[in-house]
Amino acid sequence: MTGKIWAALSEEMTETSAEAGKSVVSVEGRRHPSSGIIFTNDSVITANHALRREDETSIVLAPDRRIPARVAGRDPSTDLALLRLEEPIQSPPARWGNGSDLKVGELLLALARTRRGNIVVSSGVLSGYINQPWRTWLGGDLDQFIRPDLNLYAGFSGGPLLNGKAEFLGVNTSAFYRGGITIPATTVLAVAGELLGKGRIERPYLGLAMQAAPLPESLRTKLNLTGSEGLLVMRVEPASPADRAGVLLGDVLLKLGDQALSDTDAVQDQLRSHKPGDEIQAAFIRGGEVVNLKMKLEARPAR
Repeated sequence: MTGKIWAALSEEMTETSAEAGKSVVSVEGRRHPSSGIIFTNDSVITANHALRREDETSIVLAPDRRIPARVAGRDPSTDLALLRLEEPIQSPPARWGNGSDLKVGELLLALARTRRGNIVVSSGVLSGYINQPWRTWLGGDLDQFIRPDLNLYAGFSGGPLLNGKAEFLGVNTSAFYRGGITIPATTVLAVAGELLGKGRIERPYLGLAMQAAPLPESLRTKLNLTGSEGLLVMRVEPASPADRAGVLLGDVLLKLGDQALSDTDAVQDQLRSHKPGDEIQAAFIRGGEVVNLKMKLEARPAR
């Protein structure tokens, strides 16, 4: 009986790898190739850190089948990049899954394609999972934290992680975590869709450089403040939302919207719930008094 189960599982994994592999390509964008996933019939999503060049890039669909491509957009904070192909292809796009029902210990497959065009596979289990947003060290937000326990060999970044239903759970990357993690499918679809339409990700910003600063007891008593710290404005970017609203050097930010602030992470958390064009109220201390300013958020300028 054990042998029959093993043989059936082996056959199913082989068939799944072959079928899902039709949506996986090799990406030649630097000295060492990476992998990518077909997003539409003329675009591929891959790992940003594996792309050094903007052009002179190509994908490999199968042995002896190479198609030129160019970088259409990047989002380093989530380590995703979108490639536009010079010609449409007939290969099927990925069948994305929902990672909300993942369970630690379930069997997973990671797929990649070599520079020669051959599919390669690594198997393992889900060793770590948090079904809530996780922030990368570059400031990007992933909808979930997915850590597979398998070997992500060289070239596996940009390739998919598959569950037992042969669904693509996301894009594997070695950019953020030792041993590699998987950028969840919901994040991939959102980022890739915006890169496809706009070429970049538009995130709101204030245009302030700040640091936490303690509030004197006398000032807290005078202004009836409950918090012990605020954010001291050290720099205001010219023509930024904060500059247009009249924020000055030396102002101390207390609240953004209805959220009291004590560190810059709290500012980013508040901005994530808004989009460019939104207006947001901010409370500052200036000259010993509370000043309320309204800022109209804008997308951070492309660098």
